[in-house]
Amino acid sequence: MGCVSAVPPPRTDAAPSEPSGPSEAPDSRSSRRSVAAALLLGALGATVVLLASGRVWARGTAAIGGDALQLAADGRSVTGLPAALAIVGLAALIAVFAVRGKGRLLVSALLALCGLGAGLSALLGADGRSALDAEAARTTADTAAHVAGLTQTTWPYVTAAGAVLLLASGLLALRFGRGWPSMGGRYERDGSPRQRAVAAVDPDRPEDLWKALDRGEDPTGEPHADRAH
Repeated sequence: MGCVSAVPPPRTDAAPSEPSGPSEAPDSRSSRRSVAAALLLGALGATVVLLASGRVWARGTAAIGGDALQLAADGRSVTGLPAALAIVGLAALIAVFAVRGKGRLLVSALLALCGLGAGLSALLGADGRSALDAEAARTTADTAAHVAGLTQTTWPYVTAAGAVLLLASGLLALRFGRGWPSMGGRYERDGSPRQRAVAAVDPDRPEDLWKALDRGEDPTGEPHADRAH
């Protein structure tokens, strides 16, 4: 007779081993990176727009008698739209984390549109001629006065560059904002606050009573009295 082995054959239907690391870790890291990038780009872009729009965008001269009067126009006298849109964009950047769902999508679109509008308005008003003509008419008391020797600075284009950063922040929010955390994360999905677990208190143990008092709980409340009986 042949020998029969007592060793059972290896099982081939064993379940595959679970991965050692969490499967959502890469998504979590990607979400954190996108949040940080959007916050950095949005805050930096709005700051650049606000600062650059307060600088001199154009210079020129106006003739008064036989003299030439030097004139200058800053970005806010040329167009106040970039600065206003930068402030709205900052508010939208904060509001992105206060809303969810379709509300977050709409606020993200508003953020992107603020960047786009600020950039276009800065480029369209870059020469500053109309603002300098108005300043020349006011200074010379001649409504037909025009500025001469017009020169431009780089500040309108710096403003537009800041607006591009604001636009990029909005686009990031549109692309990745669905997975970002919310300011109301401590509440449940239905809007009700999460209930804090209350530690059990044994009325026959003085140390439990003291711990409950330290936590601000009432160890003599009705639930504890019921449990004592």
